[in-house]
Amino acid sequence: MQSRNLEMVVPALKETLDTIRLPRRPEKLLAAADLGCSCGQNTLVVADAIVQHMTDMYVSQGHDPPEFCIYFSDLPSNDFNTLFRLLLDRRYFGAGVPGSFHDRLFTERSIHAFTSTFSVHWLSRVPEQVLDKGSPAYNAGKVFVHGASEATGAAYRRQFQSDLARFLRCRAAELKRRGAMFLLCLGRPSSAAPTDQGRVRLLYGTLFEDSWADLVREGLMDGFNVPLYAPTLDEVREAVEAAGAFRINRLEMVTGSPAAVDHPDDPGAVGHTVANNVWSFVGALVDAHVGKALADELFGRLQRRAEERAGELMAEMRLPHVVCSLSLA
Repeated sequence: MQSRNLEMVVPALKETLDTIRLPRRPEKLLAAADLGCSCGQNTLVVADAIVQHMTDMYVSQGHDPPEFCIYFSDLPSNDFNTLFRLLLDRRYFGAGVPGSFHDRLFTERSIHAFTSTFSVHWLSRVPEQVLDKGSPAYNAGKVFVHGASEATGAAYRRQFQSDLARFLRCRAAELKRRGAMFLLCLGRPSSAAPTDQGRVRLLYGTLFEDSWADLVREGLMDGFNVPLYAPTLDEVREAVEAAGAFRINRLEMVTGSPAAVDHPDDPGAVGHTVANNVWSFVGALVDAHVGKALADELFGRLQRRAEERAGELMAEMRLPHVVCSLSLA
């Protein structure tokens, strides 16, 4: 599902790279970083697109192509070894940078281009008020912001905007003056309240939450909250303006591609794909919270629920995404 969505927005990524202004004597090394890279083929699609497009840009302006260094950054728990095995015979030098993109990761003015795809909708943490049983924002009986109280939605919204503003301030220090940044994340319609996460609810507000609730009722699990927030365009714009360092070149909502299922008419195949998709995002968090045995039970139940709703999921699981292109102001 992610790979199809990424291929769809590669033209927007190239458009962002076009905003990088090359000096008369361009540097012989171009550095780019993919933030929240994970360990699969998607990050290589991004890296290859950057290298090819910037090579073409240099040549079109009469310059020899530069050497490229691509930094792959994610949390220390990321499987960098799997990623590194995919980097053999690439056209660039690759390096892993473990750490949170809500903090500084690179030296000042060292990166020409940043990309982050399918990542900035993840919060740095679940808001404290959401976990406090004495708070109006306590998310009682739920694991996601969708369908929660207004106070819970407001807490998630504040956390997202604070996180994104901090992310942008860090990148503003690391980005070269003529550099650019491309962001792609889950989104929701501008008319929707924070507690209406749109089609994202299908994965985290319906299948995941209902499966979790089963185990809570059976006394097997306690509370948990998914640290994910799908923003509106206005919320992204407000965070960019709060950071104060970037100019928006492009900000739009696009509808993602249908889920990639080998046999879309087979409920078992749909359930397996959906469960794997959700696990790839929150599996590590769930494992850490309840242990592998209960995590396996949870995702088994999620898969069975997805099988029961396979037709609906195939029709509805074209998730909206925010596309954002930025340059330093």
